[in-house]
Amino acid sequence: MAKESSNGDQHTITRPPPTPSPLRFSKFFQANLRILVSGGAGFIGSHLVDKLMENEKHEVIVVDNYFTGSKDNLKKWIGHPRFELIRHDVTEPLLVEVDQIYHLACPASPIFYKILLTSTSEVYGDPLEHPQKEEYWGNVNPIGVRSCYDEGKRVAETLMFDYHRQHGIEIRIARIFNTYGPRMNIDDGRVVSNFIAQALRGESLTVQAPGTQTRSFCYVSDMVDGLIRLMEGDHTGPINIGNPGEFTMMELAETVKELIDPTVQVKIVENTPDDPRQRKPNITKAKELLGWEPKITLREGLPLMEDDFRQRLGVPKKQKN
Repeated sequence: MAKESSNGDQHTITRPPPTPSPLRFSKFFQANLRILVSGGAGFIGSHLVDKLMENEKHEVIVVDNYFTGSKDNLKKWIGHPRFELIRHDVTEPLLVEVDQIYHLACPASPIFYKILLTSTSEVYGDPLEHPQKEEYWGNVNPIGVRSCYDEGKRVAETLMFDYHRQHGIEIRIARIFNTYGPRMNIDDGRVVSNFIAQALRGESLTVQAPGTQTRSFCYVSDMVDGLIRLMEGDHTGPINIGNPGEFTMMELAETVKELIDPTVQVKIVENTPDDPRQRKPNITKAKELLGWEPKITLREGLPLMEDDFRQRLGVPKKQKN
């Protein structure tokens, strides 16, 4: 069945995936899934592992080189009989037998496996369409200072679909929007972690000019739920996974300030080139195809992240008089 979609008269062909391995439908397959999570020691990956390990029928294998991830994020599972941790750079071959791959690091895809790629809202660049639908092709500067990440994810989606078309591999592509929560790297440069760390240290919150640029923030447990629903469903994607609640950077700074330390200052600093002016997901497909939408608001999620950062930074909460 062929269908026309907007944005350049894109012509897409929808066809059923190839017949998977007979094991996919056996009672043994249904009872026990061996799941590989690449990048599973990282921020979103470790929360995904927590959720997958809740199912006593799952065996989970994490592959990570700890470039940005940490063993500490997985310490409660180390030694568990259904959990295995492999230190490995996924740019090098790794031979393992699994049923599902959550790819939060780099590609690998034998033919009978189902593989999910976590792509990003950055594929939309500085969008001229608002909010962004999956059919939008984006507005990306291919040679800008941010483009290595944007274009890297765009080509990753291309490669995934090429393998899907040429080899019939079952794929899933999630375009994830800004995600926050416990276990984020404290000094990773992302705006939520920046503001919380600065407020806890008593530093000025540095808002990049003009401060009216917008982002949408999804709490990590909602994100994990969306990824699992996409993996376990019948839809290839790409599908936007994010919270459509939209905030300016000044609004975010004021919220963090109110929550943590009303005495800290907010300081406007120079912006980075090609910083998107607005970002908000259209999640109609996620709602209709996955039955998913986020549950946790920004004001509910920020205190949970604050508690985690306080513990790691050693900053106790001030007692109220």
